[in-house]
Amino acid sequence: MAEKATFLTGSLFRHIAVMSLTASVGLMAVFAVDLVDMLFISMLGNEALAAAVGFAGAILFFTSSFGIGMAIAGGALVARALGSGDAELARRRATNTLIYGVLFGAVFAGIVWFFLPQLTALMGATGETQALSVGYLRIIIPSLPLLLVGMVGGAILRAHGNARASMMATIWGGVVNAVLDPIFIFGLDLELTGAAIASVVARFAICAAALVPLLRGHDALARPDPALLRLDLKPVVTLAFPAILTQLATPVGQAYVTRSMAEYGEEAVAGMAIAARLTPVAFGVILALSGAVGPIIGQNFGAGDLGRVRKAYRESLVFTGIVVVSAALILFVLRAPIANLFGAEGTARDIVYLFCGPLALLWYFNGVIFVGNAAFNNLGHPYYSTWVNWGRHTAGTIPFVIAGAYLLGAEGVLIGQAVGGVLFGLVSGVLVRRIMAEPPEHAETAPFQREARLMTILHRRH
Repeated sequence: MAEKATFLTGSLFRHIAVMSLTASVGLMAVFAVDLVDMLFISMLGNEALAAAVGFAGAILFFTSSFGIGMAIAGGALVARALGSGDAELARRRATNTLIYGVLFGAVFAGIVWFFLPQLTALMGATGETQALSVGYLRIIIPSLPLLLVGMVGGAILRAHGNARASMMATIWGGVVNAVLDPIFIFGLDLELTGAAIASVVARFAICAAALVPLLRGHDALARPDPALLRLDLKPVVTLAFPAILTQLATPVGQAYVTRSMAEYGEEAVAGMAIAARLTPVAFGVILALSGAVGPIIGQNFGAGDLGRVRKAYRESLVFTGIVVVSAALILFVLRAPIANLFGAEGTARDIVYLFCGPLALLWYFNGVIFVGNAAFNNLGHPYYSTWVNWGRHTAGTIPFVIAGAYLLGAEGVLIGQAVGGVLFGLVSGVLVRRIMAEPPEHAETAPFQREARLMTILHRRH
């Protein structure tokens, strides 16, 4: 049965809101558990444990970013195929992206696992804190392929317009983690090891919860075929490679920030770890924007409706502004209770207050970058998102963090990072508008539609 492309009609603002909010609920379910992890670890009263979670979080962000890149590729390929009316191609691309995600993810996880001591040292972890961080990560990292299936599967579900099923996959993972965390951390007295085991079991749950609706609800997967798998390697890599490079820029930049913060002691790192775990809970909607807006742009691009593509981008920016202002106000009002909840004192408390104050408003520019990345990836310019992200997390991070630290100390590290985000948010906006200004005859819908027809013919001959 042919699957209808759901984003070609109806209110774009509604599509953006529904896709972003449902995707963010799933994201926040997972990251809320990370926040609870941090709270439980803080209750143990060991500052080294709290700092270890901070260093480990940066590495896990690094590995998750690989999965986000694969998910972007899978979502874009499936959304375009559905927009052009080729459900058979969509099924094949979904299957082959999942297979490549598992294969590439296993190799990537193996490399990261082997170099964990060097990676944690690179971020400034030493002594007991480094040992705890490495031990925690040794347990979680091998489960990356499971997380990749869940992430790519969720992106494929969103490409079909089923934001609810995508959301529920991550919610189930969050529920499993939330139930097991206190049992393993406190009940079995496993501390960090218990938190790691709970995370692995949660990844099994996410994987299963994403696959079931793909197989039963949408008939979204095809029978694997080695010949067609080879045929799809180029389109998958063409989108996945720049998307992965784009996503890896963020944890690389964050690793530099973590190392810079480590110069001010474990209290500063612990404060940054609290802010890092507040971020996806407070701004989960913004973090979900790239994956949520991508299918909307991708389907309309595949259908050749560039006017609707441009409108989707504009309304995404309006939606971003509404979300950021609302979240920033809530954080500002709750800044004291949040700091008290985690027992943050001294430098750690100052960092939490800073994050819950002016820095929260500057998250609008991160949202501009995320929406821009969705546009670049789905309009045939994936390397633009790579350039913007790497620029933002190198030239837009390192010199600003150095200057901020020199002038303002630990708080200046985060201020410098935020200022760089403003600059590259503006750069992203200029580049997107340049692409959107291209006349329809210069757009890349026609080459994709020709490719889709060619792939279908080859598949039928095969």
